[in-house]
Amino acid sequence: METAPEDPQPLDPELLADAAAAFGMLAATSRLQIVWLLADGPRDVGTLATTLGQPVATVSQHLAKLKLAGLVRARREGRHQIYVIADAGVVEVVRTVVAAQDRRREPGAVRGRGIA
Repeated sequence: METAPEDPQPLDPELLADAAAAFGMLAATSRLQIVWLLADGPRDVGTLATTLGQPVATVSQHLAKLKLAGLVRARREGRHQIYVIADAGVVEVVRTVVAAQDRRREPGAVRGRGIA
């Protein structure tokens, strides 16, 4: 006989607000793309800007927001700021969500309206 799992307890409101803020940071496509690229390894702002086809100033602003949110870190190498992912768990979440969306785009996949 299978036992039913215990009902989950509600999350601490402060923790929930912090998690929602992190998801909010990733809701901007440019910031999500930056995290995706940094998941492959450290990059400086100029390299990211070139890859994204965006001005350095714009990418720098996105990086500053991601850094304030604790999603990326920076270190100095000579004249360059090198950005890295601050927590591998963030990469795991991003890759999981992107893969799930990619599967939904496959021919024959059931497409819903998403989560409201």
